[in-house]
Amino acid sequence: MFDSDDLAEIRDAKESWESETLDPTLSRFGEREEEFVTDTGGHTVDRLYTPNDVSDLDYEDDLGFPGEEPYTRGPYPTMYRGRLWTMRQYAGMGTARETNERYHYLLDQGQTGLSMAFDLPTQMGYDSDDAMAAGEVGKSGVAIDTLRDMERVFDGIPLDEVSTSMTINAPASVLLAMYIAVGDEQGVPREELRGTIQNDLLKEYIARNTYIYPPEPSMRIITDIFEFCASETPKFNTISISGYHIREAGSTAAQEVAFTLGNGIEYVEAAVDAGLDVDEFAPQLSFFFNAHNDILEEAAKFRAARRMWAKIMTERFGADSEKAKQLKFHTQTGGSTLTAQQVENNVVRVAYQALAAVLGGTQSLHTNGKDEALSLPTEKSVRTALRTQQILAHESGAADTIDPLAGSYYVESLTDRIEEDAFSLIEEVDGRGGMLRAVEDQWVQRQIQDVAYERQREIETGERTIVGVNEFRVEDEEPEADVEEVSEEDERRQVESVEEVREERDDEAVEAALSALQEAAQGDANLMPRIVEAVKAYATVGEICDVLREEFGEYQPGAAL
Repeated sequence: MFDSDDLAEIRDAKESWESETLDPTLSRFGEREEEFVTDTGGHTVDRLYTPNDVSDLDYEDDLGFPGEEPYTRGPYPTMYRGRLWTMRQYAGMGTARETNERYHYLLDQGQTGLSMAFDLPTQMGYDSDDAMAAGEVGKSGVAIDTLRDMERVFDGIPLDEVSTSMTINAPASVLLAMYIAVGDEQGVPREELRGTIQNDLLKEYIARNTYIYPPEPSMRIITDIFEFCASETPKFNTISISGYHIREAGSTAAQEVAFTLGNGIEYVEAAVDAGLDVDEFAPQLSFFFNAHNDILEEAAKFRAARRMWAKIMTERFGADSEKAKQLKFHTQTGGSTLTAQQVENNVVRVAYQALAAVLGGTQSLHTNGKDEALSLPTEKSVRTALRTQQILAHESGAADTIDPLAGSYYVESLTDRIEEDAFSLIEEVDGRGGMLRAVEDQWVQRQIQDVAYERQREIETGERTIVGVNEFRVEDEEPEADVEEVSEEDERRQVESVEEVREERDDEAVEAALSALQEAAQGDANLMPRIVEAVKAYATVGEICDVLREEFGEYQPGAAL
């Protein structure tokens, strides 16, 4: 790095440049804005960055090498030179059979991992024939009522050859149990199953709202999953601690990192309090982040998050295992950045966001379809989204060297600033009694709501430009009409399917399995083995969740203060 004399010379040279070269230009032409800020408005962007902006940077402590602490430059020694990120397109199409067809299509097109989207009733623990599900069956993803649906989804897809990510939270234990049951039917050893369940209830209370149970029993279910999977499915990630939805709700990049890692701290503390060994369960933790439009801010965010998690696991929890300290994450491009106006522009937005994720060192990536502001993506737009990743991987050169932005005065400065802001927020959360208490008090939600309000105000007043929305508009433009639709007939068929399963199954076996689950819920036995037995008896998602509803109650959020 530069010594003090070098820095002084650079400082003097910058002053000379400002007076001799910059000022005459500014006096004639000025600049486009009085102040430039990063996309979320969280950080002022200086005109020029020099070594003086990173004078405190210690290479070994702050950067290091890939695969070594503090993991700023990536969790693996070879990163994309060894293996590309997993291309995992999020998909769930109404019925199980339609989803199976889409999965086969994506795999044929070169996708390297599966990602499962569920409809709203499944996410809330209701069966398709429940009155609460009417009109929503299959609308936002696939409807899963029983093990038969999961069998159909993975028909012809060997689970020992793919990894599957499931965006499921409150009923995550049930859907994981179904996946394990399908693997058992296929003869796949449980220790070979690979994938991720989202299973992140704290962010549901913060941003997404597909919760069922109150926080305390939710944490119990999560730690039961940690314990069960550490011994039964050690290659399966037991939680995807998700900043994605926090960012979608309107947070800044620093808030996304702080509240996501704050949730991670809460989960680790709960597991440790339950007697689990941090070095055994922590390697199965994974993270999920958003990629927005500011390429350099987003890349810096990812780098800062890795460095912060290594510090947290070492200093807070005394982790010894290197795998327990490595933050590995999936990225999805920003759904909230997509526009219904001029939908073709979304292809460009998604490409830049994907570049940010790759420059930041993501382990897997979903690229949104251009039409997702309107509906589930069509097959054509899904293909274009996947091709975006493939072009980035094979034609752009971005994957050819590890952490290509390292050493940039701006990127390193921004990485430090995001880390500083995020740790400051975590410190405030600690002062409020931890993340669970801060969420129950609605403090976290208010922080995000304030930012979201200000951002929307900027858009409406024109202070923030959204191409095609408040600038560069096309008059009388109609949104693209070629969208995926789920029909009433699809819902009817799904309802008939779950009713058919109820008629064919062994009711005594179902009742015995549900009774065993209820008994476990009343005590402190691990719930997962009982849930696995219940799904194998073809108990429905709703029936299993209702047993837990009866024992644990349902969460009723308080009014924001």
